[in-house]
Amino acid sequence: MQLIKLYQKFLKLLQYGEGVAPLALRLYLAPVLMQAGYNKLSNFSDSAAWFGNPDWGLGLPFPEVMVALAAGTELFGGALLIVGLATRLVAIPLGFTMLVAALSVHIENGWLAIADPSSWLANENVMASAEKLERAKEILQANGNYEWLTSSGNFVILNNGIEFAVTYLFMLMVLVFMGGGRYTSLDYYIAKRNGLTE
Repeated sequence: MQLIKLYQKFLKLLQYGEGVAPLALRLYLAPVLMQAGYNKLSNFSDSAAWFGNPDWGLGLPFPEVMVALAAGTELFGGALLIVGLATRLVAIPLGFTMLVAALSVHIENGWLAIADPSSWLANENVMASAEKLERAKEILQANGNYEWLTSSGNFVILNNGIEFAVTYLFMLMVLVFMGGGRYTSLDYYIAKRNGLTE
């Protein structure tokens, strides 16, 4: 019985910090999404060409409109996540953007975003990357300042799988259901001011 009371007190204490988790998700996602939107807008014509080309791109209709919608959603949606304004609403189109990215861009590469041949999720593309990475290291060791080049970390080969897009999608789903967070979002204070609960 004493253990149950202690656990109930622990749960009550956690209520005061329940806004921390949504805040952490928002602050993690915002710069990732805003950078993606900024990159699309900064290279608008290249992005539109890639969105529209059926041979080496996505083959989407109205590529300029699609780039503007994706970039705007990521850039402005990310900014709203920072302050926690309209969090539940903005997480829906952001999640849709991640779903489209996962299914149209990344899925053919499997799960892994970074090629790791030792992973049980490695596909043949990832397995082939080990030889490519080893050859690249040999070239750099023979012809470059390898110690300087690796001073910030190891070289990797990107696999461009769905791992990151799906992870961001799941994080955004949490925000749809949890909202911006108690005490840590404008949503909370707007709801509180209007007699609603966030």
